[in-house]
Amino acid sequence: MMKVRRQAKILELVNQYEIETQDELAGHLKEEGYQATQATISRDIRELKLMKISTGSGHQKYTAIESGSEKLAEKYLRVLRDGFMEMDRAGNLVVIHTVSGMAMAVAAALDAMNWSEVAGCIAGDDTIFCAVHTEEEAASVMEKIRANVRQ
Repeated sequence: MMKVRRQAKILELVNQYEIETQDELAGHLKEEGYQATQATISRDIRELKLMKISTGSGHQKYTAIESGSEKLAEKYLRVLRDGFMEMDRAGNLVVIHTVSGMAMAVAAALDAMNWSEVAGCIAGDDTIFCAVHTEEEAASVMEKIRANVRQ
């Protein structure tokens, strides 16, 4: 479970910051309360299939392979399954409750899935507000989440 949380946090961090080195990634993880050795971070980078791309300003940064990748999509689904507790709907908002500390990772996973119905997610510690374009689509998103959590 700790590995899944750490790897979800790594995906979140590389999407949020322009992280150029493993040391930089280790520093961000430490700020978030995760202790990891260089060997562990290196293994996580390999398992997550992170790659370095040019930022255009002469620097490089880690990035996740586009979410069209089946392996990456599976990792996002695992984060969703591991963090999900329950959900409810309020109009066009899907309110998702997660394991404590997992909301940001689950929200990042939902955003990365690029579902056309989802406008975006806002996460706290254990709750996500997932804004969906219409009430009808909110019901559809809930069904997609249920289907993916059951697998």
